[in-house]
Amino acid sequence: MDKIVITGGGVAGLSAGIYARLNGFDAEIYEMNAQTGGNLCAWDRAGCRVDNCIHWLTGTNPASSCYGIWRDLGALDEGTEVIQNETLYTCEYGGWSLSLTNDVERLRRDMLEISPADSRETERLIRAIKVMQGISGIAGKGANEKISIFRLAASAPLMLRYFRMTSGKLAGKFRHPLIKRFINGLLTENFGSIALLEVFSCFTGRNGGIPRGGSEAMARRMTERYLSLGGKLYTGKRVCRLKRDGGRITSVVFSDGEEARGSFFIVTCDPAAVFGGITDLPMPQRLAKAYSDRRLRRFSALHCAFLCDEEKPPFRGDLVVGLDLGSRNELHSERIVMREFSHEPDFAPEGKNVIQTMIFTGENEAKRYVELKKRPGEYAEAKKKIARISENAITSRFPGLEGRLKVIDVWTPATYNRYTGSEIGSFMSFAFTSRFLPVPIKSKVNGADNLYLAGQWLQAPGGLPIAARTGRGAVAEIMRAKAGKTAAHTE
Repeated sequence: MDKIVITGGGVAGLSAGIYARLNGFDAEIYEMNAQTGGNLCAWDRAGCRVDNCIHWLTGTNPASSCYGIWRDLGALDEGTEVIQNETLYTCEYGGWSLSLTNDVERLRRDMLEISPADSRETERLIRAIKVMQGISGIAGKGANEKISIFRLAASAPLMLRYFRMTSGKLAGKFRHPLIKRFINGLLTENFGSIALLEVFSCFTGRNGGIPRGGSEAMARRMTERYLSLGGKLYTGKRVCRLKRDGGRITSVVFSDGEEARGSFFIVTCDPAAVFGGITDLPMPQRLAKAYSDRRLRRFSALHCAFLCDEEKPPFRGDLVVGLDLGSRNELHSERIVMREFSHEPDFAPEGKNVIQTMIFTGENEAKRYVELKKRPGEYAEAKKKIARISENAITSRFPGLEGRLKVIDVWTPATYNRYTGSEIGSFMSFAFTSRFLPVPIKSKVNGADNLYLAGQWLQAPGGLPIAARTGRGAVAEIMRAKAGKTAAHTE
């Protein structure tokens, strides 16, 4: 039986391992950390659970195409409760607030109430959201309807309009300052507005819930699924290089000197750390172009977690707040996202709750934190600054929390770099701007006929569903390659 050796035990690696076993291959996963999951992780601090990953999970609606993948992977099994929050995020301005709710018609009514003068642009946006829902099969009152080919063709000019715009340009089409902030609140101004429509359509189409237990519980279910199928897992195994003999990879060499041999190899980490790192093979041309394409940008974030000495948080879901001018200049970002975890009461001691913050950073700033980690004293001071600014942002908006917040952790792009091997500490792949179609890149690596890639880097903007699909896709490519060789041998 052919064996597939998989380096990396994140979502892409676990997906590759599970689909390898489902299709009759031996499978071995080698993960450098003590636990699987990659970015899909959580940890304990001060009696609290700090959840790193899931703000929402695309694919929780059974009518969506991704739902079947999550069921295959055990991420959503029969016993998994899916929490469907009423709102995904909220923006505020001048006494008004606007939330992305789980009901597209309510979103329409809220936007029209705030700004009747923006009715034309609002109706266009709602129509576009419904088209996106129909493409994904999550439209209509039951969130389970697909769009007809005729309606899709008729909607082409509308969707082309959004394809040509960034979120920033879309925000500029509205007059009301709150709606402008709302459009730019979740993603950056440079993100393509098609990406924003995808988020809006998922959440309002009941396709963006949160599996109970959060990130670590989901990673654990996927790991248990893989092991139950007979897959083998080895943790604490850091890859040093891929050993090659001509046009074939013969083994993976680890930092402890051990090797793993196989028939096929799937590498799931950041390609920027693979090519020129663990192999001398050139990066696939389309991937190399992605790293240099001006329409694509890598990004990361600064995070802080607080233990809040209050049972009920003063807001629900995610709240997007603008940073003051001084904080913007210090952290080179305009806004902060606050997140509460009342949907997971076990994440904090009784009578308290956890509040986390996230501040997006661009590629250059992310690189700076990765380099800063090499100077421990300066890095520690930078983390203190992140905590101070984050706490000030919370207490400025909610003065009643003054003196009731305790910093329990701060993590940066350097954390992601250390834990996942991502070159600049990206937790997703590429933010794409307007006029860009995020077409997936094939996983086969030229120069070695048994080496394949999987992971979120194969399609912008990355994320868990893309990681899962590419794991499945890499196994599918291996199966096609095997079938082609068998057919050629038979002839």
